[in-house]
Amino acid sequence: MAIRFDDRVAIVTGAGNGLGRQHALALAARGAKVVVNDLGGARDGSGASSEAAEKVVEEIKAAGGQAIANGANVADYAQVEAMVAQTKEAFGRVHVRINNAGILRDKSFVKMPIEDFEAVVKVHLMGSTNCTKACWETMREQNYGRIVMTTSSTGLYGNFGQANYGAAKLGLVGLMNTLYLEGAKYNIRVNTISPVAATRMTEDIMPQQILDLLVPEAVTPAVLYLASEDAPSKVILSAGAGSYARARIYETGGINLAAEDRTPENIAAHFEAISDEAGQKDYADGSGQGNNLLGKAAKALGIKLG
Repeated sequence: MAIRFDDRVAIVTGAGNGLGRQHALALAARGAKVVVNDLGGARDGSGASSEAAEKVVEEIKAAGGQAIANGANVADYAQVEAMVAQTKEAFGRVHVRINNAGILRDKSFVKMPIEDFEAVVKVHLMGSTNCTKACWETMREQNYGRIVMTTSSTGLYGNFGQANYGAAKLGLVGLMNTLYLEGAKYNIRVNTISPVAATRMTEDIMPQQILDLLVPEAVTPAVLYLASEDAPSKVILSAGAGSYARARIYETGGINLAAEDRTPENIAAHFEAISDEAGQKDYADGSGQGNNLLGKAAKALGIKLG
């Protein structure tokens, strides 16, 4: 069955260029009314212009869709609240939120001004938090919401010179994990895309031959799936060059040490067993870790839990 967004209202941030533009165009092509948000700043977050967002709106309208432009700075909660108010005034509801806006200020950690760290965290992590918070109550009231965060391989696995970006991007996974739990009974599903695409964020860090493979439109189908009515929840979906994979956070089963054996030397001696992947699990929530560790301790002491 075709995935459609008829009668759905979607807000896409950072939608004037690259990935966000593709997301907005595709949502509109499948029936959504789209708010094209873009501050119109440079890659480092400086400056502002409504030109890019307006052009995307023109493209959507020319194709027969419905869209409005918005220039809110996602790092400013008052502006984000005004964007949601504008959306509801124009279209009545907010059903889909794609948190895509971001900036880069790459430097090795030793050379990175703390202001650059704060700026990147403010846009990526707090910007996505602001945008989600501003429409959360509406989604709860209407018993429907689809939210897609944008993480990165830098956040999941690390990348030299991007401590600020990596910290912010992994923070979004933590935000998803909790919002998934809090939104479940209100039919709010929260997922995360981890894209690899040729955008202005990556144009000077990859060779052209690779950039030609990494078209942004190859990522968008994964985003639309994560934002669809029958979407899963709490999924990290990697996408790039037409390839798709699921990323998970696992924890090994681990071991238990008796009180007299709890020394750093014994941790070192048993580190291979602690690291054994045979019993690893993907926990549904944070209690899984505690239950595993406490359960091992109780078993070692002959205590029956529950």
